[in-house]
Amino acid sequence: MAKKILVVVDAQNDFITGVLGNKECNVATNVIADEIRSGKYDDVIFTRDTHDENYLNTQEGKKLPVTHCIKGTNGWEVDARLKDAMKERGVDCNDMTYIDKPTFGYIHWAEQFKDSRVSGIEIIGVCTDICVISNALILKAVLPEIDISVDASCCAGVTPETHRAALTAMKACQVNVIGE
Repeated sequence: MAKKILVVVDAQNDFITGVLGNKECNVATNVIADEIRSGKYDDVIFTRDTHDENYLNTQEGKKLPVTHCIKGTNGWEVDARLKDAMKERGVDCNDMTYIDKPTFGYIHWAEQFKDSRVSGIEIIGVCTDICVISNALILKAVLPEIDISVDASCCAGVTPETHRAALTAMKACQVNVIGE
């Protein structure tokens, strides 16, 4: 049987209430929790932006000189509201599926789904204009016949303007944008 997959992108403390957080990301996290609880998905996968103490010396760190999502820190952890939503689905936090990625997009999506029959992948999370769009476009490129959608109501960007711009760009690349 084909599966419907929910990918929750970088819903981590540093992007919600931490050093790079904003009110839109905090509000979106409540909607993300509701979406996880909805029961519409066979599997839920969480990506985590993952850096080490050397982050500021990387190319990304030089362009975004804000230390964030350092592996093992509280800021790197997925928001507790989402862990609680997974517990309500009967999944212990230690059994959640995590993909730790060192940059905006995960480049191994095709390998992640090579043995799965997937009917659709819905992407939600933060930030729409950086990591959500990166992962949506990679998924669309490596799985062109799979229905890839982004639920705008379950996403937030760095700013509302860049959130809307990312949604427009994803639509142009045949990613289904819903929930506007």
